[in-house]
Formats: sequence, structure tokens, C-alpha cells
Amino acid sequence: MHIGISTSVLDRGRSGVGQYLLALIRALLPHADVHKFSLFVLEEDLPLFNFAREQIVLIPVSEEHRPAIKNILWHQTRLPTLALQLGLDALHVPTYRRMLWPRPCRLVATIHDLAPFHLAGKYDWKRMLYGRVVARQLAKRQDHIIAVSNQTARDLVHFFRLSPNRITVIHNGLDHERFFPGPRERAKTMVAEKYGLNRPFFLYVARLEHPAKNHVRLIAAFEQFKSSTKSDWQLVLAGSDWHGPEEIHRAIRCSMFNPDIRCLGFVPDNALPDLYRAADVFIYPSLYEGFGFPPLEAMACGCPVISSTRGALGEVVDRAAAIVDPEDTASIAEELTRLAGDGKARNQLSAAGLLRAQRFEWKRVAAQTLSVWEKLLVPGRPSEPLHRIEPPVKTFNPVSPSNMRLPALRGRREGRESCRL
Repeated sequence: MHIGISTSVLDRGRSGVGQYLLALIRALLPHADVHKFSLFVLEEDLPLFNFAREQIVLIPVSEEHRPAIKNILWHQTRLPTLALQLGLDALHVPTYRRMLWPRPCRLVATIHDLAPFHLAGKYDWKRMLYGRVVARQLAKRQDHIIAVSNQTARDLVHFFRLSPNRITVIHNGLDHERFFPGPRERAKTMVAEKYGLNRPFFLYVARLEHPAKNHVRLIAAFEQFKSSTKSDWQLVLAGSDWHGPEEIHRAIRCSMFNPDIRCLGFVPDNALPDLYRAADVFIYPSLYEGFGFPPLEAMACGCPVISSTRGALGEVVDRAAAIVDPEDTASIAEELTRLAGDGKARNQLSAAGLLRAQRFEWKRVAAQTLSVWEKLLVPGRPSEPLHRIEPPVKTFNPVSPSNMRLPALRGRREGRESCRL
């Protein structure tokens, strides 16, 4: 097979889609002696694929096509022509934001989430319109779609009205060569020297995106925890500014515990595993995720995890995390308090997380993705789904019987008044 893969939404490797792309390409390398892979790569992103240069064809794309509108137009006009010229058997686009309308060959897309249908303020109105209206039509032009979770697959059936027969669920993998339980004392020394973190801390790794990542409620919950316990624990936020970060920075400035809330910005790949290992508890109160890499990464490094179950998070963390209602500040504060004071519970969650993380392998993702391409290109398209879409599952907290049932959503809107400094 000759497979083309678009990589222009790599976001220089900093996004979840970027992680997916880089990891998938690495996992496909052992198959490059049987199949030919051609990657369309923006010029400044080419160094990110140096590891694949000897086995995969890299086709440079001018940087003038990086801006979103120009990139969309390039996908709809220039890329189909290139696909025909190269004689591609299939073209794989790893996001709904760049799916093709023309059909120069078999088309496959990976869809990570349909967040615009779940979070009204997720993006600006143009991106919301594209996600809700344009992407729905483009999805119908694809020969097959890979969903990274059962939640996303169900959303595709419900919101895009796609047949389950055209969807395959392939859960993401995890890079176990990076994320593993290394020496904790060495990790704590590193973060102390690099970031000045010398006390116990809760860690949240996510882009500073409001309201989707729910930082403001987490900060409010941390304030409740600090007020009730008088603890010296800190809250560490790792991630670059994204959509609506000013609300998050305002909440931090206004907090009476401002000195104990640390914003690290973007954490380089080589520092992230040690940050997970050094953290005492990882917290992930996101309002919606199509998958959710950070909780799994933390688990693989031996860090106990507190998580929301919104979107696909429930099926990802399963029974290996302490569960909170992300819209209930008191629920979050209660788990922060419980785990900060219960070393045994932290150890139990750490052990459960390590076992859970082992289930996610990029080698499996590559093999299943190859299977999707192969089944599209053999005579007689399969009439059954390549992977059955599972119904929603209920999750519970394995170390806190009182949390076996999530508290009812209160539906209240929590916010802050602006403050003067």
C-alpha cells in the first residue's frame, strides 16, 4: 500500500493531535519495508520527523500554508492533486479540521473528539461553526473514520449521523519508553532545581484553556482545601496559554493562596516525565475529553490520579483513578483533602494506575490502523464495523467507597469577580 498522511495540524508536537501523529509514525516504521508512507509536512516541522527520514518519504509543504484558513484551502485544492500525482492508495488526515471534500483516493480520518457539540465556549464562533456544520458534511465524504474512544464514536453516530459500520475505535497508545516509574527522589531534585518546587504538590498538565479545562473551579477547590487543612501543599499548572487564559490568570492573581499556585508554562518533553514522578497527586478535572493523554502519562509514571469522567475520561482511567464531579468544587476539594492526608490511598491509586497504563500501546495502534487501510483497499468492503462501539460504562473510585456514585451535577455557574492588584 502507498499511504499518504497529512501532518499540518502537528502544532509543533505540543497538542494531543501532535502527540498522536508523532507516536503513530514511530510505531509504523517497522512496517515501512512492506508499505510506502508519504508524509506531508510543513517546512518548519520537518526536523520533528528526522527519526523517520530513512524509511518514510517527507514531502515539504510551504510555511505560507500554516495559517488555518490557508491550510484548509491547501487541503481542499493542492493536496488532492498531490495524492493523484503520487498514486496514493489512501490518504489519512488525523483531525476533523482538515478532512477532504475531493476524493482522489480512499479517505481515512482520525477524529479525536467532537468538543464543539459539548462545550459551547470551547472555541471562537468560526471554529465552532466549522466543527458543528462543515466537519459534519466532510465526515460523510470519508471512506472510514477512526475514533480514539468509544465516546467519540458514539458522538459521530449521534451528531454526524454516521453509520457505525464506517467507524473503527482505536484507543491511543502510550510511550512507555518515556513514561515509566523512575527514581522519585531524582525527579524531586530535578523539579526543585528547575522549578523551585520543594513542597508536596498537586499537578495539572493541560493547556490554559477556559472554560474547557476547568482551571478556575480547580483553583477554587484548592482554596477550599488550603483553608480547611492549613496544608503547605502547592498547586502546579503546567501548560501554555490557549483559549481564554486571562480568566485563569485572573483567578490565580485574585487567590488568597496565590503564592502556592504555580504556572510553569509549556513543559518540554524531556522534563515532563520527571514532573509526573515528582508530583504527589495528579489532578485532571477537565469538562470534556475525546481521550485524555495526561492522566495515563501520570499513571505510567506512578503518580496517583484524581480525574473527571467527562467525555472519554471514564473509559480511559477506568477504575484506576479517584473520581470527581468537575462541576462540583466541593467534590474536587474533598478528594484533594482526602488524598493529601492518606498515603495508603495514594499508594493504592499509584499501583492501580500502573496496571491501567500498561494496556495502552502504540504498537497495537499501528497494527489496527494498518488493518483499517488494508480492509478498505481489498475488494469487497466489510459490512461489519472493524471494531464494535462499546456503550458507556460506569466507573467508580476503587479506594473510596463513598465515591462509588458520582454526585449529581449542581448545574450552577461558578465564577469570580475581577479584582484589583
